[in-house]
Order: sequence, then C-alpha cells, then structure tokens
Amino acid sequence: MNTFSDLLKYLRIYRRYLGRRMYLIFALTVATALASSFGITLLLPLLRASQTGGGQAEDMGIAERYLQAMLETLGIADSMVGILAFIAVVFVAKGGLAFAKGSYKGYLQAQLLRELKTQLFDAYSGMDHRHYIRENTGHFINVINGQVNRFFGSFDSFVSFLTQIVNAAGYFAFAFAVTWKFASLALGIGLLLLFFFKYLNAYVRTLSRRQSDEMSELNTLLVQGLQSLKYIVSTNQIAHLRSGVVDSVKRLTGYIFRQNVASAFTNALKEPASVLLIVGLIALQVAVFNDPVAPIFVALLLFHRGMQALMAVQGHWQRTMNKIGSVEMVDDEFDTVLSHQEDRDGQVLHAFSDGIEFENVHFAYDEDDGDVLHDINVAVPANETVALVGESGAGKSTLVDMMTLMLRPRTGTIRVDGVPHDEIDLAAWRDQIGYVSQETVVFDDTVANNIHLWQGDIEADPALREQVMHAAERAHAHHFIEDLPNGYQTKVGDRGVRLSGGQQQRLFVARELFKQPSVLLLDEATSDLDTASEQHIQNSVDALQGEVTVVIIAHRLSTVKNADCVYVLDEGRVIESGTYHELRHREEGTFREMVEMQSL
Repeated sequence: MNTFSDLLKYLRIYRRYLGRRMYLIFALTVATALASSFGITLLLPLLRASQTGGGQAEDMGIAERYLQAMLETLGIADSMVGILAFIAVVFVAKGGLAFAKGSYKGYLQAQLLRELKTQLFDAYSGMDHRHYIRENTGHFINVINGQVNRFFGSFDSFVSFLTQIVNAAGYFAFAFAVTWKFASLALGIGLLLLFFFKYLNAYVRTLSRRQSDEMSELNTLLVQGLQSLKYIVSTNQIAHLRSGVVDSVKRLTGYIFRQNVASAFTNALKEPASVLLIVGLIALQVAVFNDPVAPIFVALLLFHRGMQALMAVQGHWQRTMNKIGSVEMVDDEFDTVLSHQEDRDGQVLHAFSDGIEFENVHFAYDEDDGDVLHDINVAVPANETVALVGESGAGKSTLVDMMTLMLRPRTGTIRVDGVPHDEIDLAAWRDQIGYVSQETVVFDDTVANNIHLWQGDIEADPALREQVMHAAERAHAHHFIEDLPNGYQTKVGDRGVRLSGGQQQRLFVARELFKQPSVLLLDEATSDLDTASEQHIQNSVDALQGEVTVVIIAHRLSTVKNADCVYVLDEGRVIESGTYHELRHREEGTFREMVEMQSL
C-alpha cells in the first residue's frame, strides 16, 4: 500500500467520526499557509524599494511583477513604510488565521474523543451476548480506553501532517514564482528525501500494529490478575502471573523503543539536510546561473520554510504511523461490533401478564460445537414461582439468559405474553426484569447509589429515599445498612469489598426489588452464602410469591420447596417437571435422588 492510498484510507476513517466539518480545518490551513508565503514574498519589493533606483521590469520574476502591480494600485510601491505596514497587516491576519485553525483543531479533537468513546460504549451496550462472551474484558477496556486515546492522539499528528504538506506546497509555489530554477531544484531534492523515508514509515506502521495488539494482551493479563489478586497472593501464584506480565511488557517496550529510534533518526536528519541543501543551492544559483541576490534571498527564505515544512511532513506522518495501529484497531472494532448488534426493535410489552413459554427450543453458542439446549418446552406462568434444578452444566443459566433474550434460539420459539421472541422490543421487555446473577454485581459507590443506580440524590429527594429504604427492608438489608459508618451513604469499595458476601448479595437483591420488576430471575443467588444470609434472601423471595413471577436456579433444593413448578435439567434437556412434593415422591426419579443426596 502506498502513502497516497494510506492517506485517503485514514482520511475516510477520521471523516467517519467527524463528518464534513473536519474539512474546515484544511480550509483554514490553506488560508494560513497562503498568508505566510505571501507575507514573505512581500520582502522582494521591499528589498527593491531599498535599492537606489529600484529595479527594471525585465529583471523581475512573475511573482515580483504581480506584487509590483498590486502595490502600485495601493499607491505604496515606492514607499518602504507603506510596504512594511502592508507586511505587518498580512502577518497579523496570518496570526488570526493560525489561532482560528488551532482552536478549531482543538474543538475537533475534543469532538473526536467524545464521539469515539460514546459511540463505542453504545456499540458495546447493544452487541449480541454471544459476541461479548467470545472476547475478554481486557480487550474491551483496552480498545475503549487505551486504543481510543491513541486514536485521538493520531488525529493531531494527521492534521499536522496535512498542514505541513499545505505549508510546503505554498512556500515552494511562491519560491517557484520568484525564481523557478532555484525552486525546481529544491523541490526535486525534497521529494527524493520523502521517497527515502517511505520505507521507514512502513516499518513504523508495522511496529504500531504490533504495539496495539500487545497492549490488548497486557491489558487482559492486568485486568484478570487484579481481579483475582486476593487468590493469587494467598496461594503464592504471583510468580506465574508476573512472568506473563513481564514478558508482555518487554515486547511492548521493545516496540516503543524501536519507534523512538526511528523518530530520533528523522529529527536528527532535519537540520543537517536542510542546511546542506540550502548551501549547495545558493552556490549553484550564484556561481552557475548568476542570478541577482534579492530574488535568491527571498527564495532562500521561502525554500528554508518549505524544507522545514517538508521535513515536518515526514515527522508528523511518522508520528501518525506510530499510532495508526490503534486507528485501525478501533475502526475494525466498530465494524465488528456493529455487525454483531442485537435487533432491539419490536412490539412493546407494556405489562407482563400471561407468561413465558419455550416451544421446542434448541440453542448452540457455536453451531460447530453442537447444541447445549435440546427441544426445551418450559412454561413460566405470570406471578408464579418456577425453579430450575440440575447438575452444573445442565443448561440452567443458559435457559435464564434466553428468558432475558440475551440469547436467541437456534430453532424453536420463545413467547412472552404470546409474542414471539423475534418480534419483541428488547428494552421494554428488559425494563420489567430483575436479575440476581451468580456473580454479585456491586459498584464502587454508596449503598444508596448501588440500590437506585444513580437515579438521584436520596438526601435531596425524600420520595427516592423512601423507595430505597423500602427496597432494602424487603431484601432484609436495611438493618445492616443502618449499622454501616455512614448508613446509606457508605462507600462499599471496589466490587463491594467492604461488605460481607451475604451483605453484597442482599444489596444486589435490594437493587432488583427497587426496580419493582414483573419477573425476578435468581441464578444461584444463595449458593455461596452462610445459612443466616441464605435465609434472609429466601424470606425476601417467599414474600414475593403471588406478586411477582420468580424463576429460581438452585443447587440447594431446600430453597425450591415453595415453587409452583420445578424443572429438572440434564445435559441440556428437561427430564422431569412438577411440584417439589410430586417430584420428591416420584419413584426412581432424578429429582428424588438429588433430594436424598442432600439428606432433605
């Protein structure tokens, strides 16, 4: 891929997130470059005016003749003071344009960062659950934080790269108008230098892609390690984790070092190359072409500025390449995630009133691996309590995930109040669901905010405070919350680390009860709790019977005695169903064996 096609590719990527408004920055860049080049070229008539007798028209180049005509029209052609004032006005205007360009570039950068982070968060929020579980948390965090920040930084380098191209073109164009022989030689040599740097840029782009991939790997190791730090340190497994982290850091720093060496080489070459070219070209102009000094002086100044801009083009393009791996990763991530979005539109279910029905449902996470649920026929009537039991891996959690429509059947139909699953508005349906999962979800915030999820301030809103406290009382959490140092305003720490396991789970239940759901899903909500904590949550669930539809996944069969119906799953199939007592007394039944094993 050549530089021009790369340029168009990345221009399209930036436009994807900023739209046409990004082109204004280039218009301001052109105006600034023209003002600067024009201001320098005005030195030519100033030098002529300072010479006794001025200059003859036949000695003047194209640029000087046009400038002379302009200055005569303004009536200042023979006035040094007038020409100086005109030059001052031009450079003041150039300063204003430069300020406008810099300010607008800052605005675009801020907009780009906002668009990238919010659009990517929205894309992640709407992605299909099967795509989510194929990736790891470290990857998503790396993309939305690390790679997006590098993408944001690349835009600054990219705009500076295009700015310097315009600057170089402007300076060389005016130099060409002053003395075409001088400018032609300078431009030709400058283009040869850029051709030399083409191979260096390809090397830097490869390093950037490797760096982005390695950052994703390192982020995954760090997230998993920090989330499991208590276990890893307690069992003295830190050396195994550290070796992986150190190896990844070594690879990452190696890529960064090589990128910095390439940048240092480019920066070190700038000044010597410019000086040598300028000295050589001046000698050629004076000794060979025997041109007058004034045009050479102005062309020299323009050429020097042009060479600085041309060398800066290489530097900014290289800095763009340093981060281009992140640009490509973020853009590819958008394409991937947007191609795995849930279809959320459909019929809005205003009030759950009938029930959930599974009709001959088969499901596979990956069709190549085969189905994990087979011919499921399950009914969950409204305002009844249904239990799902079975060995680990039987498909219970998958079945619950299908009730939320996070997962969709491969074949068969799920009906909610008679509406097929592919015709349901997902947001409206999920608004009616409370879900207490196996993994306790507690945020690093106050107890109150964990219950109402940032819907307001309980100190400023008495009605909200009453709702929060009522939910906590129903979850049998109010008393332990009141005993905390700051009550409902107590910070619970990262993932609720300042609370016991039972307190975390009751806080989780309180949040779901605050929502006042029509359907409450409890996925082994008491499996890791002590007897007292389990009893508190069981009392909360029992109090909901007849008011809310409850689906319970449980290994402890004592918690499903009051269920209206129990489904027994084995290897993705429903093998028994009935009430607790019906199944308990069924001869040679699987559920009966499970009860006897737990000595109930």
